[in-house]
Amino acid sequence: MQRPADPYSHPRTARPDRLLEIAPQVRVHYVDEGRGPTVVMVHGNPTWSFMYRNLIAELRSTHRCIVPDHVGCGLSDKPDDSRYAYRLENRVADLETLVDRLAPDGPITWVVHDWGGMIGLTVALRRFERIDRVVLLNTSGFFKPMSKRLPRSIRLASTGNMLARFLVQGCNAFARGAAYWGSIRGLPPEVRRGYLAPYDSWSNRRATLRFVQDIPIDPSHPSYELTAWTDSQVARLNEKPVLICWGRRDFVFDDHFLNEWRGRLPNAELHVFENAGHYVIEDAREELIPLAARFIREGASSS
Repeated sequence: MQRPADPYSHPRTARPDRLLEIAPQVRVHYVDEGRGPTVVMVHGNPTWSFMYRNLIAELRSTHRCIVPDHVGCGLSDKPDDSRYAYRLENRVADLETLVDRLAPDGPITWVVHDWGGMIGLTVALRRFERIDRVVLLNTSGFFKPMSKRLPRSIRLASTGNMLARFLVQGCNAFARGAAYWGSIRGLPPEVRRGYLAPYDSWSNRRATLRFVQDIPIDPSHPSYELTAWTDSQVARLNEKPVLICWGRRDFVFDDHFLNEWRGRLPNAELHVFENAGHYVIEDAREELIPLAARFIREGASSS
């Protein structure tokens, strides 16, 4: 019988020894739990490292889990636009700084979700020889498929007009909407509160809006060139073990994205959860956590 995961309580306040300054007066908070081969978990929008709490609990007895909160998210600093440019280029640079400081050598397993896929896979592909294996959770590492139309809520938020700012920053509509509709099973109230906890004021919701505005829709967008590079490189992951765990009822990362992954990574191990949504790690927790842990523990770095 498999030993149950070690008790683990995800931090709700920033630990001073888990803050890394990546720009003047801008600090990234991160979880660093367990010992062993390194696993880096990268969240998207509008979540934070809290999303990975159950996977951390499962793996921390055998692996070192490094799980950052992006700037503006979770327990990291939430600077205004004069102190930090909320762009993919800086997100990638932040993660590179963190990884190079905490895990400067050795193989890494990457777990990515949502916009964390573009950030995490860009960093991973730049250090291709260090990739042990990759776990993809309803995410992307390429441009939006041509067949996919952005949902109306994302199109509105991406404009950054006053209505979008009022809804996203004033009413917390994006994070609240995800907490209610991102899970098909419905998040327990305490879990929903956990997802929403960092985004409790207008200024603390800036990153939620900036993430959506950073989706590169055309070549004139500041993040287009870097996205294009990752898009051109992501098929190299066929040379590595890849596990795809996909919530079929995600209204953003839907079958259009899943089919793109199938085409680009035909060698990947794929598990589709028919009754799971965007928060697949919540909806399919009982199956997904042991599945991902098994896959990660099979890594070359564990032998």
